[in-house]
Amino acid sequence: MRKNFGAQTWLYPMPVLIVATYDENGKPDAMNAAWGGIADTNKIGVCIDPSHKTAANLKARKSFTVSVGVAGQTAACDYVGLVSGNDEPAKLEKAGFHTVKSAFVDAPVIEELPLTLECALVSFDDAAGCTVGEIVNVSADERILGEDGRIDTSKLDPLCFDPVRHVYLKLGAVVGTAFKDGLKFKGKK
Repeated sequence: MRKNFGAQTWLYPMPVLIVATYDENGKPDAMNAAWGGIADTNKIGVCIDPSHKTAANLKARKSFTVSVGVAGQTAACDYVGLVSGNDEPAKLEKAGFHTVKSAFVDAPVIEELPLTLECALVSFDDAAGCTVGEIVNVSADERILGEDGRIDTSKLDPLCFDPVRHVYLKLGAVVGTAFKDGLKFKGKK
């Protein structure tokens, strides 16, 4: 038997995405974007309320970065979502985050978050805050790479958001291989 909850914004896993921009003076700012994900082959979509400082920054600079929140930075990732850059200009410093300029877009990369999508603004919906960015580059700190030179999720240790209980979770163990395990059903009648 199933229980119906009506229309909710419940999807699992919800990544913890930290969106970073520069303001009009070149000062870095970041926020925790609760809703977001890959929107197309080379695009990401994130919901950013138009009243946020990040919204004004990305519209002015036409670029932003999206970093994946990690377990070792849970409190800092939560903090940049709790406090507005409109009210606290030093929120990155208070969170203990340090930034460097992206080599690909006019936006900061947060050094403590080892996986970052560097994006050029494609569109911003002023009414809903729906933001789409073209992924220009993905940068990963070498400390999260496996022996094969690719990102190792266990080394990344990404955070997920549970929108029902309002808690952060870590991703679990590998349980299968994509584009392979389902082949056992191919040809079955």
